[in-house]
Amino acid sequence: MSGVIAAGRRHSLGLRPDGTVLASGAPRSPESQVGAWREVVAVTAGSVHAADNTGRSHSVGLLADGTVAAAGWNEDGQCEVGDWSDVVVAAAGWRRTLAVRRDGTVLVAGRRAEGACDVEGWRDVVDVSAGDWHSVAVHADGTASATGSDRRGQCGVAGWSDLTAVSAGYLHTLGLTDDGRVLVAGELPAHEQVGEWRGVRAMTSGSRHAVALLADGTVLAAGDDSAGQCRTGSWRDVVAVAAGSRHTLGLRADGTVVAAGGDEHGQCRVGPWRLRTPETDQTD
Repeated sequence: MSGVIAAGRRHSLGLRPDGTVLASGAPRSPESQVGAWREVVAVTAGSVHAADNTGRSHSVGLLADGTVAAAGWNEDGQCEVGDWSDVVVAAAGWRRTLAVRRDGTVLVAGRRAEGACDVEGWRDVVDVSAGDWHSVAVHADGTASATGSDRRGQCGVAGWSDLTAVSAGYLHTLGLTDDGRVLVAGELPAHEQVGEWRGVRAMTSGSRHAVALLADGTVLAAGDDSAGQCRTGSWRDVVAVAAGSRHTLGLRADGTVVAAGGDEHGQCRVGPWRLRTPETDQTD
C-alpha cells in the first residue's frame, strides 16, 4: 500500500482507485495542482523541516508506464523528471526527487549542495527515501546506503542489515527490519522509544517525528508533537501511514483517511476521501 497517501509541508495527497490524485491543503499552491494526472500508481510529497516557514514543497506521481509526473516548487529542478522511464519507486524530499529504476539504479533531480544527490554509484536498490539534506537507499541484500549531510549522524546506516524499508526525516533516518523492528540514526526526539517498537509492518518519518503501523492495524507515533501529529492512539484498521512536516495521515481498510496534526492550510481535511485499498486493487 506504499504510495497511496503522502504528506508534505502544507498539503496531503491521496490516490483514488481510478488512478487519479486528490490534494488537500493550500488550494492554489503549485504542489496541489495534480488534478490532471492520470494512471498514477503511487504518490509522494516533498516535505520541509518545521523551521522553514516558506511552506514550499512539491508533489510527485509514479505512473503505470514507469514515467514520473511532478508539480510544485522547482527552484532547484526537483520537478524536472519528464524524461525519466522504467521507474518502480519514487521519493520526494526537500528540493530533491529520487527514483529507483527497474535495473536497481537511482535517478535524481534537485539540489546538490549537501551531496544528497550523489547517488549515481548506487546499485541493486529496492527502496529510497529523501530527507531534508540526505538520501537513503535499501539494497536487495537488506543493507543501506546514505549520502548527504551527516551533521547529526543521520547517514550512519552502514552497519544496518535485514532491512525492508527506509525513511529519512529532517536530521534522522529510520530503517525497518524484516522482523518488525525500527532502527534509528541521527537526531530524533524519543529516539529510545522508537527503538523499542516491535511488530512493525510499515513506518514513515515526518520532519521530527516517527510513525509506525502495527500488524493489528493500530498506529504508534513518537517525537515532536507540537502540532498534535503524534496523536494516533485511537486509530484502528489502518493499512498505510504517511508523515509530513507537522501532520500524519492514516489510510483505513475501507479507503477512508484519518489525520492528526497541523491543519493551518487544510492539509488534514481528508474526511471525504475514498482511496485505493487492497480490496479495490483486487477488483481493478
